Order: sequence, then structure tokens, then C-alpha cells
Amino acid sequence: MAKELEKNSLHIEPSTVALENGEASKDFDDDGRSRRTGTVLTASAHIITAVIGSGVLSLAWAIAQLGWVAGPAVLVAFSFITYLTSTFLADSYRHQGRRNYTYMDVVRSHLGGYKVQLCGVAQYGNLIGVTIGYTITASISMVAVKRSNCFHKEGHEAACSISTYPFMAIFGGIQLVLSQIPNFHELSWLSIVAAVMSFAYSSIGFALSVAKLAGGGGHVETGLTGTRVGVDTSASEKDTLKSPPPENVAMKKASLVGVSTTTLFYVLCGCLGYAAFGNDAPGNFLTGFGFYEPFWLIDFANVFAQPLFGFVEDRCRQKWPENKGIAEEHAVRVPLCGVYNFNVFRLVWRSVYVIITSLIAMIFPFFNNFLGLIGASAFYPLTVYFPIEMHIAQAKVPKYSCRWVWLKILSWACLIVSLVAAAGSVRGLAADVKTYKPFQSEAHE
Repeated sequence: MAKELEKNSLHIEPSTVALENGEASKDFDDDGRSRRTGTVLTASAHIITAVIGSGVLSLAWAIAQLGWVAGPAVLVAFSFITYLTSTFLADSYRHQGRRNYTYMDVVRSHLGGYKVQLCGVAQYGNLIGVTIGYTITASISMVAVKRSNCFHKEGHEAACSISTYPFMAIFGGIQLVLSQIPNFHELSWLSIVAAVMSFAYSSIGFALSVAKLAGGGGHVETGLTGTRVGVDTSASEKDTLKSPPPENVAMKKASLVGVSTTTLFYVLCGCLGYAAFGNDAPGNFLTGFGFYEPFWLIDFANVFAQPLFGFVEDRCRQKWPENKGIAEEHAVRVPLCGVYNFNVFRLVWRSVYVIITSLIAMIFPFFNNFLGLIGASAFYPLTVYFPIEMHIAQAKVPKYSCRWVWLKILSWACLIVSLVAAAGSVRGLAADVKTYKPFQSEAHE
């Protein structure tokens, strides 16, 4: 597997069409590929979509663990770190004038060796974890819709006990269909829609917190440093940019817009959620809402609530080019939808992947700790370690110089934080597993 990752990461040889004549080059970039059309706006939408994920839903709970001082401070500090390392990554897009099409290509150009395999394991392992995490999130969201309507109809004292498993199965079934869409990455409008949805459920979470505060939901205990304070005191881009302007300049602007926007939403959602719910803030503040009205807002929120496919399929096509089941596309005319390109391998592999990840989500439906483990595992290698190492190599930062030392200190500090976070998540998962009976319990936070 390591050798396979090192050999290729969706690298596509440039076309020679652009070099045939001057007129043809108008439709192609300097590497022979079709001219890129991405802008700062679309890149910002990609970043916002990627960052404002389901993690924003647990921010109130995270702030509750740290308190009013450390919580917002940590959010802002890591936002600065993320922006800094994203500028390093933007500068690494070209190596000696040559474009790098994927994250693994960038690491291969600047670092090489075993670090390419480490990047592949971190990147695609994170995608698998995110798939499972969103299956859990989606099912919890659907249950929240049903429970909120149950409370509204039956009264606030009703049990309204609903299992998440049927909803995981429903979500998995939908994914079985959607996963068969070929060339999913070419749906340019998808990131804009996803960004709007991300803003939607973040804004609704913000509104829910304001609604609870305005509704006089009673006194809640909060903390300055994770210690309770109340009446009684007791003990979480693909290469599509057009040029000019230079890709790294556009990407730095997009990073600033994306990180600033997401930080603002994170601080608002986290702090207002904590102010509304106090130290009892739920792991998912759209589903463990702790209040019953306005029920329609909770319903609306939870409605808003595939590079791995391409990697595997590309590798299989290269390894077995003569295999008709892998390489052949069969055109099937779908009424009212046009022609659909059907591929046997894509159908089987993607279906098996969706089924396996859905089953894992059903067996381990622990929202908070699973989300924490994914974040801790992916943050350090992909957001901190590789960008810093590539910057040091590209800028030829002298070893043991002041700049080199500070960059290394930053890297090691983030590693320690990630290890502590991962250890906490593993401990939480272990505690959950001890008392959990698969296919017999309700959703776990």
C-alpha cells in the first residue's frame, strides 16, 4: 500500500493539445490542462465548506470543558496557526515552476520519501473517518427532528425515545445512490451550496442559543477556566485556481477570508452556546438542545445539517488497465435525466464502502469522542506538520536559526495538543464502549 501511495496520487499527465498552436493555448493552462476557472470566491467557499463541518456543532461543549478564558483563547490561537500554515501550503503549490495537483504531489515534490506515504495515510484515513462521522451526525439530526416534533405534539414530559439505527440505514441508502455519481468533483456549484448549508446550520445554532438566552431558560453555571462558577462554586484545495493572479496569492486571500469567517462563526456558536447551556452544554447543540421550542427551527436546522473514491479507482485503472469491469463505461439512458455512465467496479466498490462505513457508524455511534478523534488525528499532520516542513525546505530555512527554532516549537506544541486531544477521545470511546450495547441503545453524544 505504501508503495502504491508513493507512486501516484491522482496525477494526470498534461495534454499536448495546448502546445500545438497559439490559439489552442487560450483554452489551456501552461501544463496542457483545460484552463482553470477558480477564483478567490470559489476557493473561499471550498475552505468554509471544509472547515465549518459537523465540528461546529460540538463547540459549545468544547468551550464548556475549557471555560470562558481558555476556550475562546484556544479558538483564536489555533485559527492564527491554521492561517499561517495555510499560507505555507499555498506557497508550496508550485515546485521549480511545476504545478502539484494534489496534497500528496506537494509533499512528494518538497519532502519525498516515507513522508509521502504518511501524508496519504493521514489524508485518506481522515476521509474515511469523516464519512463515518457524518453518518452518525446525519442520523442524530434526523432523530432530533422526530423528537422535537414528538415533544411539541405529546408534551415536554413525553419519553420520545427514538433509535438512530433506522435513520443510519436510510442515510446509508441515500449515500449508496449519491456515491454512484461519476466525476463528483466536477460539480462546481456543489461547494457553494455546501458553504451555504454550513452557514445555515451554524447560523441556526447561533439563533437557538439566542432563543434560549432570550427565553429566560433559567440560571446556568458557566466557568472561567473549566471550574464551575454559579451561585455555588464547585469543582474542536484542489488545484482549480485560474492565473493571473498567481495561485499562491489568490489562495492566501481565500485562506484569510475562509479562516476569518469560520473563526467568527466558531466563536459565536461556541460562546453563545456555552452562555445558553452552561457547563451542561450538549455534544451537539442542534440535537441535544435541552429545550423544546421553537420546534420548527430545530427541524429546519437538521435538514441542513469523494476524493477517496477517485484515488482507489484511479489506482485500479492503472494497475489493471485491461480489466473491462474496471475500465469500461456503459452508457445507460435514464428517462428525464439524460445518459448515465455505468461502471461495474464503481458500483461494487462504492456500494461496499458505503455499507461498511454505515455499519461502523451503527456499531460505534459516539458523536463527541469520534469527532474529537478524527480532528486530533488529522489536524497535526495535515494542517501543521507537512506545511511547516515544506516551508522550511522550500525557503531553505537554516537549521537552528531563530526562525527554524520557532517553527519547530510551534510544530511540537501542536503535536502535544493533538496527542492529548486524541488520548482524551480514545479514553472517552473506551468508557462509552464499556456501557454500550450495539443496536440496542439510543444516540450517544
